[in-house]
Amino acid sequence: MAEEKSKLHIRLHVYDTDIPVNVNRDEEFFYREAAKLINATVNTYANVYKGKKSDKEILYMAMIDIALRFEKEKTHNDTSPYDDILGKLTSEIEDALNV
Repeated sequence: MAEEKSKLHIRLHVYDTDIPVNVNRDEEFFYREAAKLINATVNTYANVYKGKKSDKEILYMAMIDIALRFEKEKTHNDTSPYDDILGKLTSEIEDALNV
């Protein structure tokens, strides 16, 4: 029952379609922002390619654009190089303190 209460039924307008979605209340903002990003990206490509490319191709171009942004952002959040350096420094400090 508690899980039911934390869910929210919303409708997202994505490009030319209304999509009903059940979301966690604390994630509603992110779903709505994602829909805005999709709409803005599709509209950008549609303004350039409408009449030259099919709607399906325009949607695929928008998906690739958004996925590329996501993949690039993941590399900015990679902390493994810092973790490695901190691990080495911690090890050196521990070795120095034990001497």
